[in-house]
Amino acid sequence: MPPAPCGAAWSRRPVEKPRYVVPAHYGRGQLSAGVGGAEWRNAMETIDVCLGRDRVPISLDVFRTLFQNSSVNMYRGYSRAIENGRIPFSNLKFLAGRAEIPYPLFFAPLPLVEAQVKAKTDKLLAGTSKTTFSVNSRGDVDLNEVGLIVKDLLRKQETLKRLDPGLKKNQIVGLLRRPGLTPEADALVLRDALGLSRDEMLGARNREALLDLMIARLEANQVLVSQSSRTAMPQLLRTEFSGLTLKDNKIPYIFLAGDPVAEEPVGRKIFTLALLTVLVARKIFAPVRIGAHSEGAEPGREYDIAAAMLMPGDEVASLDLETLDDITAAAERFKVTPSAMTIRAMRLRLVEPDAAGEYLAELRRAFASRAKSGGRTPYIQNAMRKYVGREMARRMFDVLDAGRISPGEFSRVVCVKKIAPADFDAFREAVR
Repeated sequence: MPPAPCGAAWSRRPVEKPRYVVPAHYGRGQLSAGVGGAEWRNAMETIDVCLGRDRVPISLDVFRTLFQNSSVNMYRGYSRAIENGRIPFSNLKFLAGRAEIPYPLFFAPLPLVEAQVKAKTDKLLAGTSKTTFSVNSRGDVDLNEVGLIVKDLLRKQETLKRLDPGLKKNQIVGLLRRPGLTPEADALVLRDALGLSRDEMLGARNREALLDLMIARLEANQVLVSQSSRTAMPQLLRTEFSGLTLKDNKIPYIFLAGDPVAEEPVGRKIFTLALLTVLVARKIFAPVRIGAHSEGAEPGREYDIAAAMLMPGDEVASLDLETLDDITAAAERFKVTPSAMTIRAMRLRLVEPDAAGEYLAELRRAFASRAKSGGRTPYIQNAMRKYVGREMARRMFDVLDAGRISPGEFSRVVCVKKIAPADFDAFREAVR
């Protein structure tokens, strides 16, 4: 009986010997049908690759391993192949091309594939700690959950470094490597270096304006800032994650993750951005997770520096903080969340721990009872500006105008292929 066409429903079966030979430059020597056969036979499930009426089984684990750290894992063709247990060869080549994976690797043994993926990931993430910097939180961020974002920002970073001759050594990186006498002293040094005055911060009309001001000062000092934007990022965030810092002596990158279910998302973002800025100044480059506030936790020096940047001790001490209403009013003044204001007041010994615990519990109850509102989907140009960051986009447009990068490469590196060259003018207008 002849084999059924690719459109028929194949049953999954143990993997047989592969019929393809993987070129030598994908591993040590050539992998023929007789090499790695035991590993192939031990695989539990396969996907049939179909070419006309012919079919070749490949390991489902190999298929998933290669695609799980690429934007292809969000494609319908990827999920359909797993659901149906088959994929046309032309579709496999298309998906592999989009993921920038040599398609012969799909016919290789799983150990080789895992080694190739690990080697590539380790090279890309060199200088980025796999250990999570945690505040009031346990457990590490799995870099696989944010790997596409990390790799994409690193690609942007490396491209700009290679093509922009005007970049200088960054003065913020390592500024606080040696601790000062107090967190307050370190906060003052960092604010002065950024050109971030207290008058400007207090004069910002709302939290959104303060966040924009802080980002503008960071980017003016060659610290790039990327913010979570669902429609522009190469992957969706599905993990509890506050942000990360990416190492570079000229253009360090800060990624600020959005948390739509957090208390007052903009106020929380402001504190998270301050903490990530402190980490850059302390030369700490790592994923960051900030957990729920706890009156008994010891958040650490970096947390205290970030708090002093936003809520200087002398200013907080001058306020009357007898009630939760007083705390909320102070939070409005400093444009932080009432929870962050509570913790700051407690650590300055202006509020007793028991009272702070009651305030935090009341704030959690109040937040839980709020009606949730859905956000609007922004135009792709605005979403991309938020994700890429204004400074990165502006500098890359200068590189494009100077002819040092092609429109196609600009679309791939800067816009994740989500904005075509024909739409660059609209994107350029958005980043002005």
